[in-house]
Amino acid sequence: MEGVSAYGAALAGRGFDFQKFIRQPQTIVRLLSWVFAIVVFGCITSEGYINPPYSKQVKCIFNQNDSACQYAVTIGVLGFLACVAFLLLDVYVPFMSNAQERKYAVIADLGFSGAWTFLWFVCFCLLANQWSFTQDISGIPEDAARATIAFSFFSIATWGILTYFALGRFRRGVNDVSIPAYTEPPPAPDHHTPYPPTYTPTSYNPTTYTPTTYTAYPGEPATDVSQQPPYDPGLQPPQGDYQPPKY
Repeated sequence: MEGVSAYGAALAGRGFDFQKFIRQPQTIVRLLSWVFAIVVFGCITSEGYINPPYSKQVKCIFNQNDSACQYAVTIGVLGFLACVAFLLLDVYVPFMSNAQERKYAVIADLGFSGAWTFLWFVCFCLLANQWSFTQDISGIPEDAARATIAFSFFSIATWGILTYFALGRFRRGVNDVSIPAYTEPPPAPDHHTPYPPTYTPTSYNPTTYTPTTYTAYPGEPATDVSQQPPYDPGLQPPQGDYQPPKY
């Protein structure tokens, strides 16, 4: 089924389309965030520290506040690594067959993107503030300082867009497709139970046998069949005047 997805990614088993992946907005914005992070910490590590005329110790170009440079480098390096990690996670998500695992991946993306949007905002405000208080700019690479501030601001926008994309994927959830959940089968009936639960067996009452008493013909005494003598095979029938019929 075309267009079927779960948490913003195609269902498992449909394969990976690299051209479609590289053209989707989320991938493009994540790559931009990756580039912006490289520019920020690259500018500071290469040209962010200079030697003042009156000191041999290098100082940060932003009002000689080393904390500002260290903060920007830390945010830039961690953002760079996070972009690589989430790009790999975006590639792996379509191969996840478990919707719960996709949910955790989207929640991680949403939480980190939201946090880094805020941290880049703090970085931009800190660098812009310290640059405004920098009095002596002789010997300072102003282009590097302005590029650091500008790309810090651009990073706020890109990470904010990534937060918006992650929030949309989280809200959609598994509503795009109904993924059947596994349910435990009903317990099999116990064949060792002698009777069903609702059946109550009745008590067995054996029937007492009563021998039948035969009634004699009128004028003859009643005889009890059970009192007749046992059969004797050697007993000969009585001899009388019986004559067989002649035909």
